[in-house]
Amino acid sequence: MSPVIRSALPIPSGYTSAEVASFIAQLDDQSRRQTAQTRGLTIADLEWQPAPGMNTIGMLMAHQAIVEVWWCGLILEDQQGPNVRFQEILGISDNDDGMPLAEGGSPPAILTGKDLAFYDDLLDRARRHVKSVAPRIRDADLGIIRTRPRPNGDLREVEMRWAIYHILEHFAGHFGQILVLQHARKSLALGDAARR
Repeated sequence: MSPVIRSALPIPSGYTSAEVASFIAQLDDQSRRQTAQTRGLTIADLEWQPAPGMNTIGMLMAHQAIVEVWWCGLILEDQQGPNVRFQEILGISDNDDGMPLAEGGSPPAILTGKDLAFYDDLLDRARRHVKSVAPRIRDADLGIIRTRPRPNGDLREVEMRWAIYHILEHFAGHFGQILVLQHARKSLALGDAARR
């Protein structure tokens, strides 16, 4: 008899809202999967750019952390954009991921030489911050709409439930990009080896 493989999503305790706890469990599962897939990446892997103007894995990981702190501060903590505490929470600014890169641009110098432990730490700091805020959110809070100005001056209305969902879907989307970059780099290396 073959073993039974169980797939389950453990929901953390200590949350006022079961819905928020479920979002956090999903986010943690995506982080666990990304961590498993990125072990062994070298600095060269993290800095590899398929072409000028394109993102690196390191840039994407820094971006995941920055965006998690951004939406948590802006919507869950009800802060105005300039008051989101990137430097305090992450030790880097909201521009230090280099995204979006200019056409033909290179990764930001601040990420040069950074190893996987650096990016793991950024992601851990961001998640710890979200987990320090999320347990207090009540089901009744999830429908709250925060109005925030966009860079062009237009106003944007953001529902708190959507912001938590967006933290999750944003992380997962960039995890997918990280996987594609890993496969592209490996494929190019195999192609180079075959041509030798």
